[in-house]
Amino acid sequence: MSSFTVVYDANVLYPAPLRDLLVRLATTGLFRARWTERIHEEWIRNVLADRPDISPEQLQRTRTLMDAHCHDCLVENYEGLIDTLTLPDPDDRHVLAAAIRCGADAIITANLKDFPDHELGKHGIEAIHPDDFIVNNLDLNIANVLETVSKQRRSLKNPPVDVDSFLDMLLSQGLPQAVEILREYKVTL
Repeated sequence: MSSFTVVYDANVLYPAPLRDLLVRLATTGLFRARWTERIHEEWIRNVLADRPDISPEQLQRTRTLMDAHCHDCLVENYEGLIDTLTLPDPDDRHVLAAAIRCGADAIITANLKDFPDHELGKHGIEAIHPDDFIVNNLDLNIANVLETVSKQRRSLKNPPVDVDSFLDMLLSQGLPQAVEILREYKVTL
Protein backbone atom coordinates (compact mmCIF):
# COMPACT_ATOMS: atom_id res chain seq x y z
CA MET A 1 0.00 0.00 0.00
CA SER A 2 1.15 3.50 -0.81
CA SER A 3 2.13 5.80 2.02
CA PHE A 4 0.39 8.75 0.30
CA THR A 5 -2.44 9.60 2.67
CA VAL A 6 -5.50 11.72 2.02
CA VAL A 7 -8.44 12.90 4.09
CA TYR A 8 -11.77 13.05 2.29
CA ASP A 9 -13.77 16.18 3.06
CA ALA A 10 -17.51 15.66 3.58
CA ASN A 11 -18.36 17.44 0.33
CA VAL A 12 -16.73 14.68 -1.75
CA LEU A 13 -18.58 12.01 0.22
CA TYR A 14 -21.98 13.69 -0.12
CA PRO A 15 -22.79 12.71 -3.73
CA ALA A 16 -23.21 8.94 -3.93
CA PRO A 17 -21.49 8.38 -7.30
CA LEU A 18 -18.40 10.35 -6.29
CA ARG A 19 -18.34 8.76 -2.82
CA ASP A 20 -18.58 5.30 -4.37
CA LEU A 21 -15.73 6.00 -6.78
CA LEU A 22 -13.45 7.52 -4.14
CA VAL A 23 -14.06 4.70 -1.68
CA ARG A 24 -13.49 2.08 -4.37
CA LEU A 25 -10.25 3.84 -5.36
CA ALA A 26 -9.20 3.82 -1.71
CA THR A 27 -9.28 0.02 -1.73
CA THR A 28 -6.78 -0.22 -4.62
CA GLY A 29 -3.68 0.47 -2.54
CA LEU A 30 -2.75 3.51 -4.66
CA PHE A 31 -3.19 5.72 -1.58
CA ARG A 32 -4.57 5.61 1.92
CA ALA A 33 -7.92 7.32 2.54
CA ARG A 34 -8.93 8.65 5.94
CA TRP A 35 -11.92 10.45 7.45
CA THR A 36 -13.49 10.99 10.86
CA GLU A 37 -16.78 10.25 12.56
CA ARG A 38 -17.48 14.00 12.33
CA ILE A 39 -16.92 13.96 8.55
CA HIS A 40 -19.33 11.01 8.34
CA GLU A 41 -21.89 12.91 10.40
CA GLU A 42 -21.56 15.97 8.16
CA TRP A 43 -22.12 14.24 4.82
CA ILE A 44 -24.90 12.05 6.23
CA ARG A 45 -26.69 15.04 7.79
CA ASN A 46 -26.58 16.90 4.47
CA VAL A 47 -27.79 13.93 2.43
CA LEU A 48 -30.70 13.38 4.84
CA ALA A 49 -31.62 17.07 4.66
CA ASP A 50 -31.70 17.02 0.86
CA ARG A 51 -33.02 13.51 0.26
CA PRO A 52 -36.04 12.60 2.42
CA ASP A 53 -36.41 9.43 0.32
CA ILE A 54 -33.23 8.01 1.88
CA SER A 55 -33.43 6.61 5.41
CA PRO A 56 -30.84 7.14 8.14
CA GLU A 57 -30.48 3.34 8.25
CA GLN A 58 -29.46 3.22 4.59
CA LEU A 59 -26.75 5.80 5.16
CA GLN A 60 -25.62 4.08 8.35
CA ARG A 61 -25.15 0.92 6.28
CA THR A 62 -23.09 2.91 3.75
CA ARG A 63 -21.01 4.37 6.57
CA THR A 64 -20.39 0.92 8.05
CA LEU A 65 -19.39 -0.51 4.67
CA MET A 66 -17.02 2.40 4.01
CA ASP A 67 -15.29 1.88 7.34
CA ALA A 68 -15.12 -1.89 6.81
CA HIS A 69 -13.61 -1.69 3.32
CA CYS A 70 -10.98 0.96 4.04
CA HIS A 71 -8.59 -0.36 6.66
CA ASP A 72 -7.80 2.04 9.51
CA CYS A 73 -9.74 4.87 7.87
CA LEU A 74 -11.04 6.60 10.98
CA VAL A 75 -8.88 9.38 12.40
CA GLU A 76 -9.24 9.92 16.13
CA ASN A 77 -7.79 12.22 18.78
CA TYR A 78 -7.56 15.23 16.47
CA GLU A 79 -10.02 17.45 18.35
CA GLY A 80 -7.35 19.19 20.44
CA LEU A 81 -5.86 20.70 17.29
CA ILE A 82 -9.05 22.32 15.99
CA ASP A 83 -8.89 25.56 17.98
CA THR A 84 -5.24 26.10 17.05
CA LEU A 85 -6.01 26.29 13.32
CA THR A 86 -7.10 29.14 11.07
CA LEU A 87 -9.20 28.63 7.94
CA PRO A 88 -11.64 30.91 6.09
CA ASP A 89 -14.53 28.81 7.41
CA PRO A 90 -13.92 27.82 11.03
CA ASP A 91 -16.26 24.85 10.53
CA ASP A 92 -13.62 23.27 8.24
CA ARG A 93 -10.86 23.26 10.85
CA HIS A 94 -11.79 19.75 11.99
CA VAL A 95 -10.86 18.41 8.53
CA LEU A 96 -7.43 20.03 8.65
CA ALA A 97 -6.96 18.88 12.25
CA ALA A 98 -7.70 15.29 11.19
CA ALA A 99 -5.28 15.61 8.27
CA ILE A 100 -2.52 16.86 10.58
CA ARG A 101 -3.23 14.16 13.15
CA CYS A 102 -2.95 11.30 10.66
CA GLY A 103 -0.01 12.76 8.74
CA ALA A 104 -2.02 13.23 5.54
CA ASP A 105 -0.40 14.57 2.42
CA ALA A 106 -3.63 16.05 1.08
CA ILE A 107 -7.25 16.89 1.69
CA ILE A 108 -9.56 15.89 -1.14
CA THR A 109 -12.21 18.60 -1.37
CA ALA A 110 -14.39 20.33 -3.91
CA ASN A 111 -14.04 23.55 -1.90
CA LEU A 112 -10.42 24.49 -2.53
CA LYS A 113 -10.99 28.10 -1.45
CA ASP A 114 -11.83 26.87 2.05
CA PHE A 115 -8.40 25.27 2.36
CA PRO A 116 -5.87 27.92 1.27
CA ASP A 117 -2.34 26.83 0.37
CA HIS A 118 -0.75 29.26 2.82
CA GLU A 119 -2.52 27.62 5.77
CA LEU A 120 -2.24 24.01 4.66
CA GLY A 121 1.38 24.48 3.58
CA LYS A 122 2.34 25.16 7.19
CA HIS A 123 1.54 21.51 7.83
CA GLY A 124 2.88 20.00 4.60
CA ILE A 125 -0.64 19.36 3.33
CA GLU A 126 -2.27 20.37 0.07
CA ALA A 127 -5.90 20.62 -0.98
CA ILE A 128 -6.71 18.67 -4.14
CA HIS A 129 -9.94 18.77 -6.13
CA PRO A 130 -11.36 15.26 -6.67
CA ASP A 131 -11.05 15.65 -10.45
CA ASP A 132 -7.33 16.38 -10.17
CA PHE A 133 -6.95 13.59 -7.64
CA ILE A 134 -8.55 11.01 -9.93
CA VAL A 135 -6.47 12.23 -12.89
CA ASN A 136 -3.33 11.88 -10.74
CA ASN A 137 -4.31 8.31 -9.93
CA LEU A 138 -4.98 7.60 -13.61
CA ASP A 139 -1.45 8.82 -14.32
CA LEU A 140 -0.08 6.68 -11.50
CA ASN A 141 -1.78 3.41 -12.46
CA ILE A 142 -4.29 3.69 -15.28
CA ALA A 143 -5.04 -0.05 -15.39
CA ASN A 144 -5.96 -0.13 -11.70
CA VAL A 145 -8.19 2.94 -11.95
CA LEU A 146 -9.88 1.72 -15.15
CA GLU A 147 -10.65 -1.60 -13.49
CA THR A 148 -12.09 0.22 -10.47
CA VAL A 149 -14.25 2.48 -12.61
CA SER A 150 -15.43 -0.51 -14.63
CA LYS A 151 -16.42 -2.37 -11.45
CA GLN A 152 -18.32 0.65 -10.22
CA ARG A 153 -20.28 0.94 -13.48
CA ARG A 154 -21.03 -2.79 -13.60
CA SER A 155 -22.27 -2.70 -9.99
CA LEU A 156 -25.13 -0.44 -11.10
CA LYS A 157 -27.75 -3.03 -11.98
CA ASN A 158 -31.11 -1.56 -11.09
CA PRO A 159 -31.22 -0.30 -13.77
CA PRO A 160 -27.99 -1.16 -15.59
CA VAL A 161 -26.06 1.89 -16.78
CA ASP A 162 -24.32 2.00 -20.15
CA VAL A 163 -20.82 3.45 -20.41
CA ASP A 164 -21.82 6.80 -21.90
CA SER A 165 -24.51 7.38 -19.28
CA PHE A 166 -22.07 6.40 -16.55
CA LEU A 167 -19.44 8.82 -17.84
CA ASP A 168 -22.08 11.55 -18.06
CA MET A 169 -22.93 10.83 -14.42
CA LEU A 170 -19.26 11.21 -13.46
CA LEU A 171 -19.12 14.43 -15.46
CA SER A 172 -22.06 15.75 -13.44
CA GLN A 173 -19.97 15.06 -10.32
CA GLY A 174 -17.46 17.71 -11.39
CA LEU A 175 -14.91 15.39 -12.99
CA PRO A 176 -14.38 16.80 -16.52
CA GLN A 177 -10.66 15.98 -16.79
CA ALA A 178 -11.09 12.44 -15.52
CA VAL A 179 -14.06 11.81 -17.78
CA GLU A 180 -12.13 13.08 -20.81
CA ILE A 181 -9.43 10.49 -20.11
CA LEU A 182 -11.94 7.74 -19.30
CA ARG A 183 -13.76 8.32 -22.61
CA GLU A 184 -10.57 7.30 -24.41
CA TYR A 185 -10.81 3.91 -22.68
CA LYS A 186 -14.58 3.47 -22.67
CA VAL A 187 -14.35 0.09 -24.41
CA THR A 188 -12.77 -1.25 -21.19
CA LEU A 189 -15.43 0.25 -18.95
